[in-house]
Amino acid sequence: MSNETPQAGDLLVRVGAIVFLVGAVATLATVAPLFLGADPLPPAAYFVCMLMGVGFLVAGAGVLRSIAEQRRQAREAAGSVPAL
Repeated sequence: MSNETPQAGDLLVRVGAIVFLVGAVATLATVAPLFLGADPLPPAAYFVCMLMGVGFLVAGAGVLRSIAEQRRQAREAAGSVPAL
């Protein structure tokens, strides 16, 4: 376990990574029959492959959210510094 506190966007990055991995496995499963000479999978399997892009977008949104939160915290910290 980590002692770090969860940041804004961490959950989105984790969910995005999981969705991306599901899409990657689906992509391997749909491409394998083409190389093995087997019958191709039904079209629904190819739609699951699109989860790679969805996962990438969700993870990217989490990163952008984390960046925005860190910038906000930096602005607040800079605003609270007393003038000398």
